[in-house]
Amino acid sequence: MPTENDWEVTEWDRELFRRELDSFVPDRVFDAHAHVYRLQDFAAGQAPAFVAAGPVEAGVTEVERRLQELIPGRSMEGLYFPYPHRSMNTVAANEYLGRELQQRSRSRGQLLITPDMSPEDIHGAVLRWGFVGLKCYHVYAARERTFEATIEEYLPETQVRVADELGLSITLHIVRATALADVANQETIRRYCSSYPRMRLILAHAARGFNPHHTLLGIDSLIGLDNVWFDTSAVTDCGAVEVIIRRLGHQRVLYGADFPVSHLRGRCVGLGDSFFWISPQNTQLQVPYADLQLALVGHESLRMLKVATMATGLTDSQVEDLFWGNAQRLFGI
Repeated sequence: MPTENDWEVTEWDRELFRRELDSFVPDRVFDAHAHVYRLQDFAAGQAPAFVAAGPVEAGVTEVERRLQELIPGRSMEGLYFPYPHRSMNTVAANEYLGRELQQRSRSRGQLLITPDMSPEDIHGAVLRWGFVGLKCYHVYAARERTFEATIEEYLPETQVRVADELGLSITLHIVRATALADVANQETIRRYCSSYPRMRLILAHAARGFNPHHTLLGIDSLIGLDNVWFDTSAVTDCGAVEVIIRRLGHQRVLYGADFPVSHLRGRCVGLGDSFFWISPQNTQLQVPYADLQLALVGHESLRMLKVATMATGLTDSQVEDLFWGNAQRLFGI
Protein backbone atom coordinates (compact mmCIF):
# COMPACT_ATOMS: atom_id res chain seq x y z
CA MET A 1 0.00 0.00 0.00
CA PRO A 2 1.35 3.46 -0.76
CA THR A 3 1.97 6.17 1.76
CA GLU A 4 0.38 9.52 1.06
CA ASN A 5 3.77 11.20 0.82
CA ASP A 6 4.66 13.39 -2.13
CA TRP A 7 7.98 12.58 -3.83
CA GLU A 8 7.93 8.93 -2.70
CA VAL A 9 7.48 6.31 -5.42
CA THR A 10 6.29 3.13 -3.74
CA GLU A 11 5.84 -0.46 -4.83
CA TRP A 12 2.12 0.28 -5.19
CA ASP A 13 2.98 3.00 -7.70
CA ARG A 14 5.35 0.73 -9.60
CA GLU A 15 2.70 -1.98 -9.78
CA LEU A 16 0.16 0.53 -11.12
CA PHE A 17 2.59 1.45 -13.89
CA ARG A 18 3.32 -2.18 -14.75
CA ARG A 19 -0.36 -3.08 -14.84
CA GLU A 20 -1.81 -0.08 -16.69
CA LEU A 21 0.91 1.91 -18.42
CA ASP A 22 3.99 -0.15 -19.25
CA SER A 23 2.47 -1.46 -22.48
CA PHE A 24 1.22 2.02 -23.42
CA VAL A 25 4.28 4.26 -23.04
CA PRO A 26 6.70 3.91 -26.00
CA ASP A 27 10.41 3.24 -25.65
CA ARG A 28 11.37 6.86 -26.42
CA VAL A 29 9.90 9.73 -24.43
CA PHE A 30 10.31 13.46 -24.99
CA ASP A 31 8.90 15.37 -22.02
CA ALA A 32 7.78 18.75 -23.37
CA HIS A 33 7.13 20.34 -19.96
CA ALA A 34 9.69 19.95 -17.16
CA HIS A 35 11.12 22.44 -14.66
CA VAL A 36 14.71 22.58 -13.45
CA TYR A 37 15.60 24.59 -10.37
CA ARG A 38 17.90 25.09 -7.41
CA LEU A 39 16.45 26.08 -4.06
CA GLN A 40 19.22 28.66 -3.74
CA ASP A 41 17.70 30.63 -6.64
CA PHE A 42 14.48 31.27 -4.72
CA ALA A 43 14.44 34.08 -2.16
CA ALA A 44 15.17 32.70 1.32
CA GLY A 45 12.22 30.68 2.57
CA GLN A 46 10.05 31.51 -0.46
CA ALA A 47 10.17 28.27 -2.45
CA PRO A 48 6.79 26.50 -2.61
CA ALA A 49 6.48 23.92 0.16
CA PHE A 50 6.25 20.93 -2.17
CA VAL A 51 9.33 22.10 -4.09
CA ALA A 52 11.28 22.63 -0.88
CA ALA A 53 10.37 19.08 0.17
CA GLY A 54 12.12 17.66 -2.89
CA PRO A 55 15.71 17.78 -4.08
CA VAL A 56 17.83 20.81 -3.22
CA GLU A 57 19.01 20.89 -6.81
CA ALA A 58 16.93 19.53 -9.68
CA GLY A 59 19.06 19.73 -12.79
CA VAL A 60 18.43 17.88 -16.03
CA THR A 61 20.06 14.67 -14.82
CA GLU A 62 18.13 14.70 -11.55
CA VAL A 63 14.83 15.42 -13.30
CA GLU A 64 15.44 12.54 -15.69
CA ARG A 65 16.29 10.25 -12.78
CA ARG A 66 13.08 11.21 -11.01
CA LEU A 67 11.00 10.67 -14.15
CA GLN A 68 12.63 7.29 -14.65
CA GLU A 69 11.09 6.39 -11.28
CA LEU A 70 7.67 6.98 -12.83
CA ILE A 71 8.41 5.68 -16.33
CA PRO A 72 11.22 3.14 -16.00
CA GLY A 73 13.28 1.76 -18.84
CA ARG A 74 12.70 4.54 -21.38
CA SER A 75 15.10 6.69 -23.34
CA MET A 76 14.22 10.21 -22.17
CA GLU A 77 14.86 13.75 -23.36
CA GLY A 78 12.92 16.91 -22.70
CA LEU A 79 12.06 20.57 -23.06
CA TYR A 80 13.27 22.21 -19.86
CA PHE A 81 12.68 25.62 -18.31
CA PRO A 82 13.21 27.14 -14.86
CA TYR A 83 10.49 27.05 -12.22
CA PRO A 84 8.51 30.31 -12.51
CA HIS A 85 8.08 32.06 -9.17
CA ARG A 86 8.02 35.71 -8.16
CA SER A 87 10.94 35.20 -5.79
CA MET A 88 13.04 33.35 -8.38
CA ASN A 89 16.34 34.87 -9.50
CA THR A 90 15.53 34.49 -13.18
CA VAL A 91 19.02 35.40 -14.40
CA ALA A 92 20.67 32.75 -12.23
CA ALA A 93 17.97 30.20 -13.07
CA ASN A 94 18.34 30.71 -16.82
CA GLU A 95 22.13 30.49 -16.62
CA TYR A 96 21.86 27.29 -14.60
CA LEU A 97 19.58 25.75 -17.23
CA GLY A 98 21.89 26.84 -20.02
CA ARG A 99 24.86 25.14 -18.39
CA GLU A 100 22.82 22.01 -17.67
CA LEU A 101 21.91 21.61 -21.34
CA GLN A 102 25.43 21.93 -22.72
CA GLN A 103 25.92 18.16 -22.73
CA ARG A 104 22.42 17.22 -23.90
CA SER A 105 22.26 17.41 -27.68
CA ARG A 106 18.69 16.09 -27.92
CA SER A 107 17.12 18.02 -25.06
CA ARG A 108 16.03 21.63 -25.42
CA GLY A 109 15.55 24.66 -23.18
CA GLN A 110 13.30 27.70 -22.92
CA LEU A 111 14.29 31.02 -21.37
CA LEU A 112 12.19 32.04 -18.37
CA ILE A 113 10.98 35.57 -19.13
CA THR A 114 9.23 38.33 -17.23
CA PRO A 115 7.17 41.03 -18.97
CA ASP A 116 9.74 43.71 -18.18
CA MET A 117 12.57 41.93 -19.99
CA SER A 118 13.68 43.85 -23.05
CA PRO A 119 13.76 42.28 -26.50
CA GLU A 120 17.54 42.86 -26.53
CA ASP A 121 18.06 40.94 -23.28
CA ILE A 122 15.88 38.08 -24.50
CA HIS A 123 17.67 37.97 -27.84
CA GLY A 124 21.09 37.91 -26.16
CA ALA A 125 20.23 35.20 -23.64
CA VAL A 126 18.63 32.95 -26.26
CA LEU A 127 21.64 33.15 -28.53
CA ARG A 128 24.12 32.74 -25.67
CA TRP A 129 22.61 29.52 -24.37
CA GLY A 130 21.05 28.11 -27.52
CA PHE A 131 17.52 28.10 -26.13
CA VAL A 132 14.73 27.15 -28.52
CA GLY A 133 11.99 29.15 -26.85
CA LEU A 134 10.56 31.31 -24.10
CA LYS A 135 8.62 30.41 -20.97
CA CYS A 136 6.28 33.10 -19.62
CA TYR A 137 4.02 32.83 -16.57
CA HIS A 138 1.10 34.73 -15.11
CA VAL A 139 2.69 35.28 -11.67
CA TYR A 140 4.81 38.02 -13.24
CA ALA A 141 1.78 40.08 -14.29
CA ALA A 142 1.61 43.46 -12.54
CA ARG A 143 -1.57 42.80 -10.59
CA GLU A 144 -2.46 41.15 -7.30
CA ARG A 145 -4.83 38.48 -8.65
CA THR A 146 -2.69 37.16 -11.48
CA PHE A 147 -5.08 34.30 -12.26
CA GLU A 148 -7.24 37.02 -13.85
CA ALA A 149 -4.45 38.39 -16.05
CA THR A 150 -4.79 38.77 -19.80
CA ILE A 151 -2.08 37.17 -21.91
CA GLU A 152 -0.65 40.57 -22.84
CA GLU A 153 0.03 41.32 -19.16
CA TYR A 154 2.66 38.57 -18.90
CA LEU A 155 3.53 37.98 -22.56
CA PRO A 156 3.74 41.40 -24.24
CA GLU A 157 3.72 41.57 -28.02
CA THR A 158 7.29 42.89 -28.17
CA GLN A 159 8.46 39.56 -26.77
CA VAL A 160 6.34 37.57 -29.22
CA ARG A 161 7.98 39.56 -32.00
CA VAL A 162 11.41 38.39 -30.81
CA ALA A 163 10.16 34.79 -30.87
CA ASP A 164 8.98 35.30 -34.45
CA GLU A 165 12.29 36.83 -35.52
CA LEU A 166 14.29 33.93 -34.05
CA GLY A 167 11.79 31.16 -34.84
CA LEU A 168 11.27 30.35 -31.15
CA SER A 169 8.62 28.39 -29.32
CA ILE A 170 6.67 29.91 -26.41
CA THR A 171 5.11 27.79 -23.66
CA LEU A 172 2.04 29.67 -22.45
CA HIS A 173 -0.09 28.76 -19.45
CA ILE A 174 -3.27 30.74 -20.05
CA VAL A 175 -5.33 31.83 -17.07
CA ARG A 176 -8.63 33.65 -16.46
CA ALA A 177 -11.65 31.75 -15.14
CA THR A 178 -12.61 29.81 -18.26
CA ALA A 179 -9.18 29.44 -19.92
CA LEU A 180 -9.61 28.70 -23.64
CA ALA A 181 -13.33 29.46 -23.46
CA ASP A 182 -12.43 33.06 -22.54
CA VAL A 183 -12.94 35.31 -25.59
CA ALA A 184 -10.06 37.62 -24.66
CA ASN A 185 -7.68 34.64 -24.54
CA GLN A 186 -8.96 33.38 -27.88
CA GLU A 187 -8.52 36.74 -29.56
CA THR A 188 -4.97 37.22 -28.30
CA ILE A 189 -3.88 33.72 -29.27
CA ARG A 190 -5.28 34.17 -32.79
CA ARG A 191 -3.70 37.60 -33.15
CA TYR A 192 -0.29 36.49 -31.93
CA CYS A 193 -0.25 33.32 -34.02
CA SER A 194 -1.53 35.04 -37.17
CA SER A 195 0.75 38.07 -36.88
CA TYR A 196 3.86 36.08 -35.98
CA PRO A 197 3.76 32.84 -37.99
CA ARG A 198 7.38 31.84 -37.23
CA MET A 199 6.60 31.80 -33.51
CA ARG A 200 5.48 28.33 -32.31
CA LEU A 201 2.98 28.56 -29.46
CA ILE A 202 2.63 25.67 -27.00
CA LEU A 203 -0.48 25.95 -24.84
CA ALA A 204 0.44 24.27 -21.57
CA HIS A 205 -1.83 21.78 -19.81
CA ALA A 206 -4.00 21.21 -22.90
CA ALA A 207 -4.78 24.95 -22.99
CA ARG A 208 -5.21 24.77 -19.22
CA GLY A 209 -7.84 22.12 -19.77
CA PHE A 210 -8.10 21.20 -16.11
CA ASN A 211 -11.80 21.62 -16.73
CA PRO A 212 -12.17 19.88 -20.12
CA HIS A 213 -15.34 21.78 -20.96
CA HIS A 214 -13.34 25.01 -21.27
CA THR A 215 -11.11 23.47 -23.93
CA LEU A 216 -14.14 21.95 -25.64
CA LEU A 217 -15.87 25.35 -25.80
CA GLY A 218 -12.83 27.19 -27.11
CA ILE A 219 -11.01 24.74 -29.36
CA ASP A 220 -12.69 25.79 -32.61
CA SER A 221 -11.34 29.32 -32.17
CA LEU A 222 -7.90 27.88 -33.02
CA ILE A 223 -8.87 26.08 -36.22
CA GLY A 224 -6.73 27.30 -39.11
CA LEU A 225 -3.70 28.24 -37.00
CA ASP A 226 -0.67 26.25 -38.10
CA ASN A 227 1.66 27.32 -35.28
CA VAL A 228 -0.13 26.20 -32.12
CA TRP A 229 0.55 23.03 -30.11
CA PHE A 230 -0.59 21.67 -26.74
CA ASP A 231 1.26 19.81 -24.00
CA THR A 232 -0.49 17.31 -21.76
CA SER A 233 1.32 18.21 -18.52
CA ALA A 234 -0.57 17.59 -15.26
CA VAL A 235 -3.91 17.12 -17.04
CA THR A 236 -5.70 14.25 -15.30
CA ASP A 237 -9.34 14.82 -16.23
CA CYS A 238 -10.28 13.20 -19.54
CA GLY A 239 -11.75 15.28 -22.35
CA ALA A 240 -9.44 18.19 -23.15
CA VAL A 241 -6.78 16.14 -24.92
CA GLU A 242 -9.41 14.10 -26.70
CA VAL A 243 -11.12 17.15 -28.17
CA ILE A 244 -7.77 18.62 -29.27
CA ILE A 245 -6.97 15.41 -31.15
CA ARG A 246 -10.41 15.28 -32.74
CA ARG A 247 -10.53 18.93 -33.83
CA LEU A 248 -6.87 19.74 -34.61
CA GLY A 249 -5.16 16.37 -35.01
CA HIS A 250 -2.81 14.28 -32.92
CA GLN A 251 0.22 16.03 -34.47
CA ARG A 252 -0.49 19.06 -32.23
CA VAL A 253 -0.15 17.16 -28.94
CA LEU A 254 3.10 16.87 -26.94
CA TYR A 255 3.49 14.66 -23.90
CA GLY A 256 4.57 16.54 -20.76
CA ALA A 257 5.11 15.30 -17.19
CA ASP A 258 5.32 18.71 -15.44
CA PHE A 259 8.10 17.82 -13.01
CA PRO A 260 7.96 18.47 -10.04
CA VAL A 261 4.13 18.47 -10.06
CA SER A 262 4.46 14.93 -11.45
CA HIS A 263 5.65 13.79 -8.02
CA LEU A 264 2.68 15.06 -6.04
CA ARG A 265 -0.13 12.72 -5.06
CA GLY A 266 -3.61 13.45 -6.31
CA ARG A 267 -5.36 14.63 -9.43
CA CYS A 268 -7.25 17.59 -10.83
CA VAL A 269 -10.94 17.26 -11.71
CA GLY A 270 -13.32 19.64 -13.42
CA LEU A 271 -16.07 20.80 -11.10
CA GLY A 272 -18.89 23.07 -12.28
CA ASP A 273 -17.25 25.93 -14.17
CA SER A 274 -13.84 25.50 -12.52
CA PHE A 275 -11.57 22.71 -11.25
CA PHE A 276 -10.27 21.28 -8.01
CA TRP A 277 -6.96 19.65 -7.08
CA ILE A 278 -7.54 16.59 -4.88
CA SER A 279 -4.61 15.93 -2.55
CA PRO A 280 -3.94 14.17 0.76
CA GLN A 281 -3.88 17.60 2.38
CA ASN A 282 -7.42 18.58 1.40
CA THR A 283 -9.13 15.17 1.31
CA GLN A 284 -9.94 12.78 4.15
CA LEU A 285 -9.45 9.76 1.87
CA GLN A 286 -12.08 7.75 3.68
CA VAL A 287 -14.94 6.11 1.78
CA PRO A 288 -17.10 3.16 2.86
CA TYR A 289 -16.74 1.14 -0.34
CA ALA A 290 -12.97 0.93 -0.94
CA ASP A 291 -9.47 1.36 0.43
CA LEU A 292 -8.94 4.70 -1.29
CA GLN A 293 -5.40 5.55 -2.36
CA LEU A 294 -4.10 8.49 -4.35
CA ALA A 295 -1.70 7.89 -7.22
CA LEU A 296 1.03 10.28 -8.34
CA VAL A 297 0.01 13.08 -10.71
CA GLY A 298 2.55 11.82 -13.25
CA HIS A 299 0.78 8.48 -13.41
CA GLU A 300 -2.72 9.95 -13.38
CA SER A 301 -1.78 12.12 -16.35
CA LEU A 302 -0.52 9.10 -18.27
CA ARG A 303 -3.73 7.23 -17.47
CA MET A 304 -5.69 10.16 -18.88
CA LEU A 305 -3.58 10.18 -22.03
CA LYS A 306 -4.08 6.45 -22.52
CA VAL A 307 -7.87 6.86 -22.35
CA ALA A 308 -7.76 9.82 -24.77
CA THR A 309 -5.72 7.91 -27.34
CA MET A 310 -8.02 4.90 -27.10
CA ALA A 311 -11.14 7.08 -27.39
CA THR A 312 -9.80 8.78 -30.51
CA GLY A 313 -8.57 5.54 -32.08
CA LEU A 314 -4.91 6.45 -32.41
CA THR A 315 -2.59 3.83 -33.82
CA ASP A 316 0.63 2.76 -32.09
CA SER A 317 2.70 4.99 -34.38
CA GLN A 318 0.45 7.96 -33.64
CA VAL A 319 0.86 7.36 -29.90
CA GLU A 320 4.61 7.35 -30.50
CA ASP A 321 4.18 10.76 -32.13
CA LEU A 322 2.71 12.16 -28.90
CA PHE A 323 5.69 10.94 -26.91
CA TRP A 324 8.48 11.62 -29.43
CA GLY A 325 7.71 12.25 -33.09
CA ASN A 326 5.79 15.52 -32.73
CA ALA A 327 8.52 17.04 -30.55
CA GLN A 328 11.19 15.73 -32.88
CA ARG A 329 9.65 17.61 -35.78
CA LEU A 330 8.84 20.74 -33.78
CA PHE A 331 12.32 21.16 -32.30
CA GLY A 332 14.39 19.67 -35.11
CA ILE A 333 15.85 16.85 -32.99
